[in-house]
Amino acid sequence: MASTLPLFHLYGDPPDDQAFDFIHVETIASRSSIHDWTIRAHRHRNLFQILLIERGGGEMTFDVARLPFTAPAAILVPSTIAHGFRFEPNVTDGWVISFTEDAAGALTDRAGEALARLRALAAQPVIPIGDEAEGARLSALCTELFEEHSLAREGFRLAMRGLLVLIAVGVARLAASRARTGSVTLRPADASVAQLRALVDENFRVERQLDFYAEKLGMTVDRLNDHVKRSTGVTAGHLIRQRVLTEAKRQLVFTTQPIHDIAEELAFADPSHFARFFRKQTGTTPHEFRAQRGG
Repeated sequence: MASTLPLFHLYGDPPDDQAFDFIHVETIASRSSIHDWTIRAHRHRNLFQILLIERGGGEMTFDVARLPFTAPAAILVPSTIAHGFRFEPNVTDGWVISFTEDAAGALTDRAGEALARLRALAAQPVIPIGDEAEGARLSALCTELFEEHSLAREGFRLAMRGLLVLIAVGVARLAASRARTGSVTLRPADASVAQLRALVDENFRVERQLDFYAEKLGMTVDRLNDHVKRSTGVTAGHLIRQRVLTEAKRQLVFTTQPIHDIAEELAFADPSHFARFFRKQTGTTPHEFRAQRGG
């Protein structure tokens, strides 16, 4: 187990904070086969990923959960989420599409809405594909995306953005159909909530106060809480605490960092303060949580 959770651009590559309008597509086998079909837990700072599982299956880690999957299925992995895969050796294949979240949004406003919706739908990342025709359509779109990427013909960047939009909307429809009956909507979440989540991701290690975030968003604390409560059902303070808790869980499960170092990294006054926070949120101590998950 690593001392810290690896942060990559593409798996094995150093982070690229300057990446913009970036779309990459490859087969699952092309990268996983050289790593013994195991992609160890890691995360991407600024890449969203869609996997299309056409054959085989395996198990993924998603934050601290372990989730089995089998073909045909799609898998959604938002940026910053800890994830890894164990694929069935020499059996599993399909596609991995990685993109900065601005990439499809550069084409149309509706594309941006669909991608915003994907992040919400990714709370349950494995999406079985029960419709054979839709699975074949997504496979064909991924193949075409790969050809555009490989051949780099005139206009290929525009073509890739368009294909990405079609893939993203298709997967979002499948996920939304799983989540609810009736007509599928791809409405974006409240823009203020999306902006808050982005700010929290950038600042949660040092800023926990609501007035900091409200000022950044140009609104009062009460108005910010109203937006968040209406959109998510919880307070803005809860979102901040959950982000801190998520990071703590990732470090406890995926790294060997001493607990006092994790507490310091997350700006707790001391390890006992961190332990009290963690126990209040989870009902268990950091030591017990790590031990229960084999850390």
